[in-house]
Amino acid sequence: MLGFSQSSASSQNSRGIKRKWIPKEDGVLVACMVDLHNVGTFNVDTRFKDKYLNELERMLEKVLPHAML
Repeated sequence: MLGFSQSSASSQNSRGIKRKWIPKEDGVLVACMVDLHNVGTFNVDTRFKDKYLNELERMLEKVLPHAML
């Protein structure tokens, strides 16, 4: 397990502003990561291929367009 709680998860957006993730965003992130894994386009052994983060950002923007993740 990673060892951090939901309440401590934060990120920086493109403007460098820190923000806390809400539980809905956590769920969407996990769902998108599972989708990336299941599709197989970005899978390599036990990790993701290069550029998977670009696809993940596109997926998150579709589901959470105003979250500015």
